[in-house]
Amino acid sequence: MKKILATLALGLGLTSCQAQTEFSKESLTAKLINSENQGITFEEILKQNQGKTVVIEVWASWCGDCVKNMPQVKDLKAKYPEVAYVNLSCDKSFDAWKSGIEKHEVTGENYLIPDGMKGEFGSSIKLDWIPRFIVINKEGKIVLFRAIEKDFDKIIESIEASK
Repeated sequence: MKKILATLALGLGLTSCQAQTEFSKESLTAKLINSENQGITFEEILKQNQGKTVVIEVWASWCGDCVKNMPQVKDLKAKYPEVAYVNLSCDKSFDAWKSGIEKHEVTGENYLIPDGMKGEFGSSIKLDWIPRFIVINKEGKIVLFRAIEKDFDKIIESIEASK
């Protein structure tokens, strides 16, 4: 019986850990907000960065872990300036988001997720924690779907492998 349970657990673990290499249709068609307060789909954002390694950070100015993590993110941006950095904020309002960008000197492309962490876009990328990082290679494939602030080694490995 123990062997059966162990085999079942292993099988379930392997299927749930399969790497996600593409975004869902729901993710791609979700509308985000740009700095001019205009709608843009996530797919359009990705197309603007075709052929580049892209690091996506989902964050919010109210998130203590996000703010605490910012020096590491700035170091990453300095070490890999050729990478495109797309920052997706879960702030509760346009003004709070814009203030957060300015206050924390968030560089790269900045977009607001208008319905926050638990909305359509957040659900489509299985957003359960911020800061959350996703790395996309130059071919447009997701090479790291879920990394959090403790996973900088994985983020760096993914960037290096995508060069």
